[in-house]
Amino acid sequence: MTSLCFGPLRAFILATGLCAGLAACGSGEQAELQQWMTEQRAQTKARIEPLPEPTKFSPQAYTQEGAIEPFSSQKLTQALSRDSNKATANAALIAPELNRRKEALEAMPLDAVSMVGSLVKQGQPVALVRVDNLLYQVRVGNYLGQNYGRITKISETEVALREIVQDAGGEWLERAVTIQLQEGSK
Repeated sequence: MTSLCFGPLRAFILATGLCAGLAACGSGEQAELQQWMTEQRAQTKARIEPLPEPTKFSPQAYTQEGAIEPFSSQKLTQALSRDSNKATANAALIAPELNRRKEALEAMPLDAVSMVGSLVKQGQPVALVRVDNLLYQVRVGNYLGQNYGRITKISETEVALREIVQDAGGEWLERAVTIQLQEGSK
């Protein structure tokens, strides 16, 4: 058995010959590729679109010279006085409700109150409302519900209320609500 053993010189000569052979094989293809790229460059023309004309700048006159500066203390004072005027209007609406004695039916949410009938007592309309299986007689001027709901009108089929509620901005608003007569199941 013979073993093949290469010396460092033989390995170097073999590697150099192999590289030269590979370079010779690829040189023909390289030349074709270079020729094709040259032809493509000659045929391709660059298309550069011209830039649009810039718009003419026309300066505007500053018209807010006499106005209040946005970060001045005077601007803050105006905003605070405007808010206090709104608060005064809101306070006038809600203050009488806060200063009076609460009635029993104001502790119940309005959706727990149902009208079950009406009658006339001493010439005045009276509504019969049911809360937690208890019947109550209410008149115009009585309060119902948790939103300061004051009864404004009683008819045979409904009770009309005026409620005072707070909107998302914190302002107090009046709204009209009605409770319809609930017909009993037979």
